[in-house]
Amino acid sequence: MHSDSSTRAFVLGLDGVPWGMLQSWIDDGHLPNFKRLTDEGASGSLESTRPASTPLAWPSIATGVWPDKHGLYDFQRLTEDYRREMYTSSDLSRPALWEMLSPSVVANVPMTYPATNIDGKMVTGMLTPGFNDRFTSPQSLSEEIQDEIPDYIIGMRYADYHNRKDEFPDAIENLATQRRKLLSKLMKEDDWRLFFFVFTAPDRLQHLIWDEETLLTHYRLLDTILGDVLRYVEEREANLYVVSDHGFGPIDQYACANTLLEQEGFLVRKQDKKRGALQRFGLTKQRIEETLGAVNLDIDTVARHLPDRFVDSVADQVPGDHALYDADFSKTEAFVHGSGHVFINAVDRFDEGIVPRERVPEVKARLMDLFENYTDPKTGDHPFEVFDGDEIYDDDEQSADIVLEGQPGYEVRASLSKEVCIDSSHLEASHRPEGIFFAWGENIAPGATVDGATVVDVAPTLLHALGEPVPEGTDGRVLLEAFESESEAASRSVEYAPYSEVGRGDAEEEDFSGVEDRLKGLGYME
Repeated sequence: MHSDSSTRAFVLGLDGVPWGMLQSWIDDGHLPNFKRLTDEGASGSLESTRPASTPLAWPSIATGVWPDKHGLYDFQRLTEDYRREMYTSSDLSRPALWEMLSPSVVANVPMTYPATNIDGKMVTGMLTPGFNDRFTSPQSLSEEIQDEIPDYIIGMRYADYHNRKDEFPDAIENLATQRRKLLSKLMKEDDWRLFFFVFTAPDRLQHLIWDEETLLTHYRLLDTILGDVLRYVEEREANLYVVSDHGFGPIDQYACANTLLEQEGFLVRKQDKKRGALQRFGLTKQRIEETLGAVNLDIDTVARHLPDRFVDSVADQVPGDHALYDADFSKTEAFVHGSGHVFINAVDRFDEGIVPRERVPEVKARLMDLFENYTDPKTGDHPFEVFDGDEIYDDDEQSADIVLEGQPGYEVRASLSKEVCIDSSHLEASHRPEGIFFAWGENIAPGATVDGATVVDVAPTLLHALGEPVPEGTDGRVLLEAFESESEAASRSVEYAPYSEVGRGDAEEEDFSGVEDRLKGLGYME
């Protein structure tokens, strides 16, 4: 190392890596390159968003602001008429690091589709429908990837492996190997100031398999990849940041929040004659899925080849367990959307809203009390962790009224089921708030401990280390404790500068049917 500061930053993202488990394997000597990060750099846990979820957390890492400022709350937004629309990169209302630093190399970062025309190169990640002309920037990069990595995988469904888990580790290794090939290709590029690359494989593996031996094998592969990156950034005298968007932990129960709302009278299912007749004759969404399965088809595959409006119409009319299709909103006071967002069905917010604005605080108080005090009748445990949406997302009046997360052992679901707490079936683990943070390189204090870091602290810390001002309105802080005490970065005051909100306008209409299929297969959609 030759200087007091670096002019380059490399962010290696590892989706879903939990701090506690990783630390135990570092301490046991299983992961030598991660140990090098701990010994020679700064490290600590990284608190995620609420809920701790990929589509909220990666944009927060990239922008330095919480979802109420960057605008992405899930994979899909909820419309006034209770429909779901996919979020795209065009919905990000604050500039990401790759728009503040140039040139940049950005690859496989969730929520970056469609690729934006940055100064540098971009390969989109999660939500990318396929190898189309919006998969990369420049567009010619897509052809290069397909030519040089012919077996490259954009996304995969772990639902396909529910009944053959013994094959899943190999499939995950293949996914990580293709990403590693892409990383190697992009690392041939020397003209960059920011390099931001994410591996999503650990998240995928851990959802379906929570077995220490299997997970450690995968983490050893990640450690080897980290070794490649360490050599690369050391040669270029760059700073390295290794981060995860959230942590992980075992579960054995789903906590079906809409079912609790139905039991307590806040949500009412549709009961029209047509749906009642269909149900009496056994025509339900579950029965349709079982029938298709008998002829080796699945409902997602069939739906993918039908017009969206037709699929929505059928879903509206055929009885099932999806709150947005099966709730009677003319009689429903509150419902849950996505990964734990509770909305009060207010008259000034939704097309069929029934709760007057003046009653919203009272209904909200009753709902928070309901979720906080509910106990699993089988165990006596409290399944829900409850947050006031107005407190955690106070900059956006359209954010959820209440946010739910699962307590250890539980994952919050929006399903309408027979019971609130049901077996998680194939899913063995899910998201937890505590991810990882490592900083390594010029002016980083060897062996330093970073306390209380959150996902919004990554961007301001990285910018400050590069000698750049931090945008005004940033929610995160510069993690000054990560820097050597005598370094310029530690002694220099944090500079703030104004910037305009970056809104790239509405994205062109996209066909996201294949993406929705993958999200269902990953358990992110019901």
